[in-house]
Amino acid sequence: MASIYHDTEIIKRELLPFLPAEPARLLLQCEEDWRGLEEIRLRVGRPLLLRIGERDYALSREGGLCDPAEGYMVSVEDVRRTLSAVSENSLYAFEEDIRRGYITVPGGHRVGLAGQIISEDDVVVRMKHFSGIAMRVARQCIGCADCLTPHLFPAPGAGPVSTLLLSPPRCGKTTMLRDVTRTLANGSSWGAPQNVALIDERSELAGCWHGRPQLEVGLRTDVLDACPKRVGMLMALRALSPQVIVTDELGREADAEAVRDCLHAGVTVISSVHANGLEDIKLRPVLRDLLAEGAFELVVLLSRRHGPGTVEAIWQRGDDGVWR
Repeated sequence: MASIYHDTEIIKRELLPFLPAEPARLLLQCEEDWRGLEEIRLRVGRPLLLRIGERDYALSREGGLCDPAEGYMVSVEDVRRTLSAVSENSLYAFEEDIRRGYITVPGGHRVGLAGQIISEDDVVVRMKHFSGIAMRVARQCIGCADCLTPHLFPAPGAGPVSTLLLSPPRCGKTTMLRDVTRTLANGSSWGAPQNVALIDERSELAGCWHGRPQLEVGLRTDVLDACPKRVGMLMALRALSPQVIVTDELGREADAEAVRDCLHAGVTVISSVHANGLEDIKLRPVLRDLLAEGAFELVVLLSRRHGPGTVEAIWQRGDDGVWR
């Protein structure tokens, strides 16, 4: 019950104030049903949807959860009012955030935006005629990485090893990576505290608002928010003296080059990638080459089998280069 109360209080305090009066009122009438709420989605001319676990629910006019076909319909004015509140009544002030497709609000919650894109040479110049808003609830799970911590430190007195987290979408990869960051920066019985540089390209890991982390990432963590991975990793190497660099969603050749630069400088790299298993990685040339070079010594696979963050497998690289 405590966790339900905690979730509803966070949503009431940090997300409901951004919603128009009527949707907020309907949500308040069914707050006991919010357990596991992950997203609030507003799409013009379609039902307001709540993503709870594996299902989408709509809000009935009576204030309960119902089938999407029977739910409260989102108007243009609902989207306009929500966007105005999220942008503090100044779209111009959030122009850079809007070009990236989202705005982060206090508490670290991310508000994704849909609408008409104006671009030049494949670069987004602006967005207008907003038609959808996705409010993603930011949650921490302090201690969820405890099961991984012993594997990160191969021997007493040794530093953490470079690690790659794999998972399909919505399997807790970002939450796990955040807690690994916190654990390493604070220290544990398995290893001494580390200076960590967190390169948070999509503002998801630390949930920064005005440059300040809204989520717990540890006492010795420096965050480079909304910074491209390669740029951020090189900046951290030059200026922040990290022992560990953490980032999310590797995939491009530029990312791989930055990882190599970090490893050559003696810095541990902990990152993640969308994948269903080790075989998926071996089909992607950039990541396959990193594994073949020994860039990562540990690979962890997550799933939702027993809820987000379920550890399905842990592979360690042997001295012979074979993963076991």
